[in-house]
Amino acid sequence: MIYLDYQASTALAPEARDAMLPWLGGPDSAAFGNPHSPHVLGRQAAAAVALARERVAALLPAGGTLIFTGSAVEAINLAMRGSAPLGDKRPLAVSAIEHVAVLETAQALGCPVTTIPVSRDGIAQTDCALAPGTRMIALMQVNNEIGTIQPTIDMARRARDMGALLLVDAVQAAGKMALDEADLIAISAHKIHGPKGIGALWVRDGIALEPILTGGGQEAGIRSGTLSPALCAGFGAAAQVALERRQSDAAHAAELWDLARELFADWTLNGSADARWHGNLNIRRDGLDVARLMSDCRDICFSAGSACSSGSGKVSHVLRAIGLDDKQAKSSIRLGFGRYTTPDEIGEAARKIKAAAAAQGV
Repeated sequence: MIYLDYQASTALAPEARDAMLPWLGGPDSAAFGNPHSPHVLGRQAAAAVALARERVAALLPAGGTLIFTGSAVEAINLAMRGSAPLGDKRPLAVSAIEHVAVLETAQALGCPVTTIPVSRDGIAQTDCALAPGTRMIALMQVNNEIGTIQPTIDMARRARDMGALLLVDAVQAAGKMALDEADLIAISAHKIHGPKGIGALWVRDGIALEPILTGGGQEAGIRSGTLSPALCAGFGAAAQVALERRQSDAAHAAELWDLARELFADWTLNGSADARWHGNLNIRRDGLDVARLMSDCRDICFSAGSACSSGSGKVSHVLRAIGLDDKQAKSSIRLGFGRYTTPDEIGEAARKIKAAAAAQGV
């Protein structure tokens, strides 16, 4: 099996697994305490959570508060809902290529929403018109479907000038590059070789959030619920390894990108070739039946779009936003690769995918 779906999830790093194991003990273990309890086992668990928080925070801008959540989706909801006083109907602005967690939450809040357009290269247009009184702008740092790096620094300046908050979905950027300044940043563990079931929201100093989950007062009263020391420890270890290997991982992804681009030279690239994370290759072949392609290449894990929308039958809103029509969007595939991908795997996958496409006559 060849795994080329790094944007959907990544394999658990051995270092993260090792960090988690001590906190998965049974009744004979001394490591199962509630990290919010005052006794010895609780304090030991709390120490593990504190260490993990430091390690994850090292991926983010200096200062601020790191709040552990159950996922990046929860972190995004906490940022968008928790930053608005009850009944606040001031406008929001979101890019046309945001994750559905941002788009659907913006709609659910029931306030006016400005859609920030993107170029055909998949780059948000930071000079677009925004509604007066806009309270929050949401712009992801790296797009999950086409891998394009967004101008979050420019958007942060604009947000400051108009008194708005900037929310950055950094799920695909964390651990891969320095995270740009923002007011609120959402990240996820399982996209950086950590465990599923845990994410985090970074909150700039001076920003007050109202909880959207109540009932325990954990995480400084902002996010109630007992933390899992095992998940926190795994997230922390994965973050530490990602920071240590950031340059080598990026160089490896760039090497694989060059190889993949050469092997798929006769396919059309979706999104910018330069302003992007090079572990994401979104390409299309006119006339390609992607469902048939995936059936014919069952031993290769890749995507027909983002994992959050694949199987829904919907055309990718990201591909539509960059100007593709429905046929072009439906003939696109996403190949994601990274730390544990080998050049041989890229070569074998390309051979099989191209052979299957040729069998369709495209």
